[in-house]
Amino acid sequence: MADRFAFSIHATDGAARTGTIHMLRGEIRTPAFMPVGTAATVKAMKPADVRAAGADIILGNTYHLMLRPGAERVARLGGLHGFMGWERPILTDSGGYQVMSLAELTKRSEEGVAFKSHLDGARHLITPERSTEIQRLLGSDIVMAFDELVPTTSPRDVQAAAMERSMRWARRSRDAFLGGGDHAARAAQFGIQQGALDRDLRQVSAERLIEIGFDGYAVGGLAVGEGQDAMFGVLDYAPGQLPVDRPRYLMGVGKPDDIVGAVERGIDMFDCVLPTRSGRTGQAFTWDGPINIRNARFGEDQDPLDPECGCSVCATWSRAYLHHLVRAGEILGAMLMTEHNLSFYQQLMERLRQAIGAGQLAPFAATFRDRYHRAG
Repeated sequence: MADRFAFSIHATDGAARTGTIHMLRGEIRTPAFMPVGTAATVKAMKPADVRAAGADIILGNTYHLMLRPGAERVARLGGLHGFMGWERPILTDSGGYQVMSLAELTKRSEEGVAFKSHLDGARHLITPERSTEIQRLLGSDIVMAFDELVPTTSPRDVQAAAMERSMRWARRSRDAFLGGGDHAARAAQFGIQQGALDRDLRQVSAERLIEIGFDGYAVGGLAVGEGQDAMFGVLDYAPGQLPVDRPRYLMGVGKPDDIVGAVERGIDMFDCVLPTRSGRTGQAFTWDGPINIRNARFGEDQDPLDPECGCSVCATWSRAYLHHLVRAGEILGAMLMTEHNLSFYQQLMERLRQAIGAGQLAPFAATFRDRYHRAG
């Protein structure tokens, strides 16, 4: 069982922890940031370069992969790892968020969600069982339970109903996972806490998930427009409602200062499209805050993107060259900016792990925030 999935905590500093998730495909150092490989690719990056940047695990997207190229096709071709050339762990989300936000004409019921594809209008039904089956066909190492997401601005009765349905779907997801044959002996499954911004709803959700029993737990329903203060308000208590000996994953987060604040509050895992999406649009993350390389002031700037960054981009090319590439619409510009951003995120995670291990997280976080926001 330990070979399939185990979580060891090496050090704590306040609510923050640093540790290791042990899986058959490799170890994941926590706190961990998972680059997003939506359609079997981390955009503008080769898998070897994602690994070289420091990533131990990536995220794949159930909704997008079920529509194109199809989970059954990926399974026939040997699974997602071999298909995309990434042999380390992969976490797949359940598809619930994309179904609610991208699909057309969705209809929710106790069975699941019926929807029309945003690609070709084809009709589909995704249920907890089908979501789990898709993730099994993809060969996911960490499978997410299927849940229902509603806006944090919804009336409380709507939030409560969605949380209750999510917990019923969590039970069905767990049953489907455990009934999935050999895959369940190689993979892990996380449940997703829901309840919007309501502490009592989240407590009920946590209790139901713990009763079902998962390998790890995600804090869901945040980073959907509620703002950092509201998100941190939930994170002041939500991680503590979940088991201390299991990984805690904050879905869809986020900006570097979001990550630092969430780590301070006990979160172990993160994912977000921001570093890759920003790289493709000319934004670079640095220790002195984000910069827009399109800005004319970088046209003859011979400094690296970030003098403190040790990535190959900063070691080789100047801001002036990257400015030229991005302004000219060259593909290489998106590739190099993305590589730098992913490297920056992984350097941030490494420094967070070191600070927690040394019992110095509070001064590190204060210095980081002061410097990161001062330039902006």
